[in-house]
Amino acid sequence: MPSPAPPAAPVEVPATRLAAAAAQVRQGTVTLALSALERIASESATRAQLGALDQAFLLALLLECRLARGDMSEAMNLGDELTAYLAEHAESHGLGVALAHHAQGDLAAALGDPEVAAGHYLAAGRASEGLPESPELLPWRASEALALVRAHRVREAAVRANDHYAAALRDGSPYAVAHALRVLAAIQSGTQRIAHLREARALLADVRSERLAAQIDADLAGLLMLTTAPGAAAEAVELLRRAEIYAGGQELWPLQGRVRRMLDRLGEAPLRMTSEALALLTVTERRVAGLAAGGLTNRQIAEQLLVSIKAVEWHLSRTYRKLGISSRTALTSIFGIPA
Repeated sequence: MPSPAPPAAPVEVPATRLAAAAAQVRQGTVTLALSALERIASESATRAQLGALDQAFLLALLLECRLARGDMSEAMNLGDELTAYLAEHAESHGLGVALAHHAQGDLAAALGDPEVAAGHYLAAGRASEGLPESPELLPWRASEALALVRAHRVREAAVRANDHYAAALRDGSPYAVAHALRVLAAIQSGTQRIAHLREARALLADVRSERLAAQIDADLAGLLMLTTAPGAAAEAVELLRRAEIYAGGQELWPLQGRVRRMLDRLGEAPLRMTSEALALLTVTERRVAGLAAGGLTNRQIAEQLLVSIKAVEWHLSRTYRKLGISSRTALTSIFGIPA
């Protein structure tokens, strides 16, 4: 009697891959998320299987990652794709159109045009009318509030920020509430700002959201630098170092630049990565080495990159030879991570 055929390997659904990449973006593993998103975008057969909503979601996530890394040329190319998407769906409403408008707002904000950004965020809100509210997926009120502040429309900004905070509380997501508190701290004045940021940071204690946490750390450090409270400067340095290490590891240059400017004002030298040495590594070797320098085991690295442990060992071996080192300990200094 013939042996039963082995079960077929599960087919990976494009929408499932997209959802996994979106989770990585929220967790703050931007490098891994961008790699996964670019693979989806470059595979024409895979991308063709995505519906209109997921097409918009893909573009919005790609743009978010590109802006986080300061890749403005690639971000503007994505902006062109989003413009084409909105033209194609000019008569439509719904979450896809809302996500596309929100992403266009982010691009306009990054390009220094808060009025245009605010218009896109408002369009995102109108396109999502009648849908279940999702302040984590579509924080259009929070984004509009920040744009309105930059446009010197502070009273309108406060209304939007408070409305978003109320929506986040109804939603109950710690990520959404922490983000809303960060926005309130940016809009308001007085000592309450520090309290909002401390509360936001506490909400993220058991949530993996490293980018939002680093942004909150940088905001809090900036406010502490303005006070004369005992220990404020030391706490600010500690917060900034944590954000600097994260931003450097994920190559989020705008955030890293902001953090290092604050460190400079505090008289602190930046942690330096040995860029000449790192230039010798391939993208994969650098990624594996960065995770190893951050304290992950070979098994954890393999699980995060979806490769075998043997592959991780092979990449680390090649990295050690190229850099002329023999251990993980040396990697931490090369990547600017203190022991």
